Amino acid sequence: MNIFNDITLLITHYNRSRSLEQLLKTFEALETQFGNVIVSDDASNPQHLDQVKELQQQFNFELITTPLNKGLGNNINKGQDAVKTLYTLYIQEDFIPKLKFIEKLNLAHQFMQQEPDLDFVRFYAYFKYPFLKNIKEGFGEVAFKSLNIWEGYRKFYVYSDHPHLRRSNFFEKFGRYQEGIKSDRTEYKMMMQVLSKKPKVYFYQKITELIDQENTSKEPSTVKRNFWRNNNSFLVNNLREVYRCLRFNIDLLIYKLKG
Repeated sequence: MNIFNDITLLITHYNRSRSLEQLLKTFEALETQFGNVIVSDDASNPQHLDQVKELQQQFNFELITTPLNKGLGNNINKGQDAVKTLYTLYIQEDFIPKLKFIEKLNLAHQFMQQEPDLDFVRFYAYFKYPFLKNIKEGFGEVAFKSLNIWEGYRKFYVYSDHPHLRRSNFFEKFGRYQEGIKSDRTEYKMMMQVLSKKPKVYFYQKITELIDQENTSKEPSTVKRNFWRNNNSFLVNNLREVYRCLRFNIDLLIYKLKG
């Protein structure tokens, strides 16, 4: 049995109760227990919420609900507010850990315990972070340098709402998630908030080795992307690259000046 008494598993959920069930069953199959498990629900429809409540009886987690859908920012904020352990493993309901994940979670936990200045450890991403200093056993330390604007915009993705282990006093250093805006804007603004505070972050380099993301036809992603983000034509792709590089640098400067 893998027991992490000082880690709370925080799961955000919205209208994907089957995915949530699969995630919980996977941790059970991996024989992993946490100090607490919190499911923060963003006003799912009655069909899914009823199913979540049935799962609560089976898996004995803490369920935090809201009468109105308030978006990703509020859903993470209210979930994180309920955490009482030193560390938080944050994961959305559509991610599924693999067998090797527990081994690397244990190592990340050791990093956090031994290095008080380490803010969070990331386990998954859509692309490998471009500038990493090797640590050990597949982990690298993020090396972010804001002065060189020609390194592209991908270096800015130090923070993501993809699965990561963090200190539960995360808000004290980086601030709360902005509420009342679309989920991608919430994530972007938190990315800038984090970067402006010069975080220390470790990143697992083999980005698909530890966790899968499951979006089925029955429970597809609830995030809708616009044409600008989805179009991959040569012209749009290059325009997007230039725009993001300039925008990200300007926004980060603004966040730093805000203090």
